[in-house]
Amino acid sequence: MAREQPPRRELAWTPLQNRTESNTRMKLTRCGKITLGIVVTVIAAVIIGLIVHFIFYGKTHFYYHISFKVNNIDYDSKFEKPYSQEYMDLNEKIVSLVNETFHGSKLRRQYVKCHVVQVSRAKGKVVIHAVLKFMSYLKCKAAKFWDRIETILHQKLNGETGSLHIDSSSFTFSDMEIPTAENLLHNCCGQRTITPSGNKVAGGVNAEEGEWPWQASLQQNSVHRCGATLISNSWLVTAAHCFINANDPRKWNVSFGLLLSHPQTQRGIKNIIIHEHYRYPAHDNDIAVVNLSSPVLYTSNIRRVCLPEANHTFPPNSDVVVTGWGSLKSDGSISNILQKGAMKIIDNKTCNKEEIYSGVIKPSMLCAGFLNGKVDACQGDSGGPLVSADQKGTWFLAGIVSWGDECALPNKPGVYTRVTYYRDWIMSKTGL
Repeated sequence: MAREQPPRRELAWTPLQNRTESNTRMKLTRCGKITLGIVVTVIAAVIIGLIVHFIFYGKTHFYYHISFKVNNIDYDSKFEKPYSQEYMDLNEKIVSLVNETFHGSKLRRQYVKCHVVQVSRAKGKVVIHAVLKFMSYLKCKAAKFWDRIETILHQKLNGETGSLHIDSSSFTFSDMEIPTAENLLHNCCGQRTITPSGNKVAGGVNAEEGEWPWQASLQQNSVHRCGATLISNSWLVTAAHCFINANDPRKWNVSFGLLLSHPQTQRGIKNIIIHEHYRYPAHDNDIAVVNLSSPVLYTSNIRRVCLPEANHTFPPNSDVVVTGWGSLKSDGSISNILQKGAMKIIDNKTCNKEEIYSGVIKPSMLCAGFLNGKVDACQGDSGGPLVSADQKGTWFLAGIVSWGDECALPNKPGVYTRVTYYRDWIMSKTGL
């Protein structure tokens, strides 16, 4: 007798046609789920993209200028120097007052910062000039925004405010164009927007955008010849030997930025002033100042260095940094990207030893590098900055790349024009 097929088998078996239809339905169902998943993912990505765009690109910055007289603070000429202790103490009081004013208001989310840009004098008292920065996503309500800010300031900056006695009748308030405001915000000397890690010009490493914002390239007929340092928005300081038989300002221009091939800003040159007692090939008085054809606007990547006072000291073994687009080795080609090299100051007595420079280093010169070589300025770095930071992180111009025996050789450190020695000369030519 034939055995009956188990019912289980009969239920499991499906005709070919039915199986095809079933598989097709299953594939369509899976395809529908996949398609729906893709659509949901795309929609989510678009929403996230719109949110990110709104947060980072939809915001509008507003800048305002305020000024007011403080009746209980006598004017001091030291307020003219942004790195003086007197200026910093006053700045801290003003910034704290404005921060407190807006952090406790309905505009605390929109308020960004306050920056004192000038301290002037009126009847023996100080007048504060500051820039306020706000951020808002409401472009269409600028006028209302203005009114709210002004009202809050008038209520707070009126009479005795903590340790400050403000003359409310002297208060002024106005809005500012973005380039003008950014120029003032970045007016402080010796400050950088970035503080990169790592230390690695001959023996140097690539700099980063905005790391050395005072560095400039002096170019003759659009070809890089020397470095220079921005000391105001109209003046550079550099080496006199850069202009040997080539001091016609019409043939020179200046560029700023990390890359020589893609400068951020360029300027022509109005005037070149070489030290009166410089005589090539001697190295004495190797200094010159350059007046730009038009001022540059300060930005996060273009700023001035601080000029030290004549009595400022840079002790032996201090940390310094030299920067430039010069060659990476003797007789090598220049670099397209700005280079930096960290070194130490070497005292003149050591530098004048017979095996080093045998007595030719003068008080107007400064040695920096290492006695075992390795890091040094080189050809194309001439005129560029040697800078040193104080304890507060403010950078001062210590030296100007001048001369040396080849590049990065043992017992042949770089020799720089000592800026403090020529501080009065710089003042006499530039007013700075």
